[in-house]
Amino acid sequence: MDKRIVSQGKTTNEAIENGLKELKVSKDMVEVKVLEEEKRSFYNILAPRVVKVELTVKEKVEEKKEEKVQKKFNENKEEINVGLEEIKVFLNKFLNKEITYSAEVKENDIYVEISGDNVNYLIGYRGENINAMQTILSSIANKKSTSKIRVYLDIAGYREKRTKTLEELAEKISRTVVRTRKTITLEPMIAYERKIIHTKLQNHPKVKTFSKGEEPYRKVVITLK
Repeated sequence: MDKRIVSQGKTTNEAIENGLKELKVSKDMVEVKVLEEEKRSFYNILAPRVVKVELTVKEKVEEKKEEKVQKKFNENKEEINVGLEEIKVFLNKFLNKEITYSAEVKENDIYVEISGDNVNYLIGYRGENINAMQTILSSIANKKSTSKIRVYLDIAGYREKRTKTLEELAEKISRTVVRTRKTITLEPMIAYERKIIHTKLQNHPKVKTFSKGEEPYRKVVITLK
């Protein structure tokens, strides 16, 4: 569900109420901006009056939702270790002998690191392959679990390089937003990468960020505060 919508009604209050029903939130959870108000003149007095408003779900609401999601992650040590062993079985069959890996549990999450010569094909263009492989490993780890186990995959230090690239992108785009005063929407990213953008700009004095759209096409939006 998009977190920014435009709704309309015969009055401003009606337009807001219609938007709140669509978003399924209360008024204190959104920011309201009146976009358009068609006023009736003497010649169109019988025409219906239309008011359009833009409703944006506040960032704190999104943060609370994320916190609720995080509480659902698996904390069962036995199930997590079973997931870890399932991942090892898969990697032992999937990877050739020239490629090595390490897999371990840290604070209830599984971390896998792959290294070796000529492993760029496992990363793919803009991390497409590494992200797909992380999804596969996550599915394997969660095959027998009762709640979600988080799996993080890195290959040849790609995640650190990607983090630096995204942080530099966040700074560049924020400067553009401040200079042009126009909102910029980035390309779809996985949750891990969106978080890097959000974290980098969370204390920025002039811009704010939020995510919109449904997975796997969810995007980060950078706009003026």
